[in-house]
Amino acid sequence: MRQRRIIAIASALLACSALAAVADTQLQLDSPTIAAGATLAAAQAYDQLGCRGKNISPALHWSGAPAGTRSYAITVFDPDAPGAGWWHWLVYDIPPSVSSLAEGAGSHGGKLPPGSVQGRNDFGAPGYGGPCPPPGKPHRYVFTLYALKSDSIEAPPASSPARIDPVLSANALAKASFTVLYGR
Repeated sequence: MRQRRIIAIASALLACSALAAVADTQLQLDSPTIAAGATLAAAQAYDQLGCRGKNISPALHWSGAPAGTRSYAITVFDPDAPGAGWWHWLVYDIPPSVSSLAEGAGSHGGKLPPGSVQGRNDFGAPGYGGPCPPPGKPHRYVFTLYALKSDSIEAPPASSPARIDPVLSANALAKASFTVLYGR
């Protein structure tokens, strides 16, 4: 009898884990500007510090939000940068009715959905800061979308992504990512 109860509990836990895994895999993030695994165009690269890009944030689209999603956040991170990596973009408090950002939305003069807030990138400014790795091997840039269980993460504008990332992870119902490359 006890063994049957243990098996039933284990089966129930496995079923819950499987449902959670399915919920996480339904959220999808993509871009008509850049394909996962591709190399970013010069238009998305930074426009200072020896880089000659246009610093235009790519268009992003998402779908498959889990039930209970009350807002979204987006980050772009370079795990290959020296030290602890480099944060290129943070947008949070994106309303749950939004499912895309237009190309240039995070760039200077761009239009984000009402209520959305941009944090400070590691270049020291709010908004999108495109890739500008040192010459050599291309770096990876990870675009991540978080479906959040809160309306707002209640962080001050121009907050650093390194400080906000743990808050996003703690409030995430699901997340989706894709990675692109850029080198010079």
